[in-house]
Amino acid sequence: MVERQIVRRGICNPDVLAAMRQVPREEFVPVELREFAYDDIPLPIGNEQTISQPAIVASMIEAAELRPGDRVLDVGTGSGYAAAVAATIAGHVHSIERHAELVDSAREILERLAICNVTVHLGDGTMGLAEYAPYDAIIAAAGGPRVPAAWREQLAIGGRIVMPLGRDLHYQRLIKLVRRNQQDYDQSSLGEVRFVPLVGADGWPA
Repeated sequence: MVERQIVRRGICNPDVLAAMRQVPREEFVPVELREFAYDDIPLPIGNEQTISQPAIVASMIEAAELRPGDRVLDVGTGSGYAAAVAATIAGHVHSIERHAELVDSAREILERLAICNVTVHLGDGTMGLAEYAPYDAIIAAAGGPRVPAAWREQLAIGGRIVMPLGRDLHYQRLIKLVRRNQQDYDQSSLGEVRFVPLVGADGWPA
């Protein structure tokens, strides 16, 4: 998977490649779909949600420029796979999910794999988690119409937000936002993507 799908996409950060090799993706997909776990495709995980394709996960984590010791907010836990990959590099990942069934499932998988530096929370991801801020990186696995104001406020100076952004519910551009100081942010585009909608008070309505 790493050599054929991720390296060939131009992803070269050695920490990201090592993390993708280390985390067993088959543990995060439904049993009946495990034969497809290492294909470069998204897979359904229930509640109309998906586990993102491996190359997209790797691309977003590389763009987030994670470093050891970083505090990360992962929005849209889903299966817990992206949080697990990020946690292999960062210090601690706070992951938030609005579906209780997925929260319970992700917690069980992470515990079984002894991944101890991920905390999964149930809640509205568009509001972030102010009690654990500031974050060195915020990574979202759902596409919103704008960057939620709470994420900007909870981002550390020099911190990075990587998220799908667009006015269409299903087609977006992957953007990277870097906080330069209290008021200034630099934004760049990383290409077209398709993600599930970011639902919440500062996203799309349920």
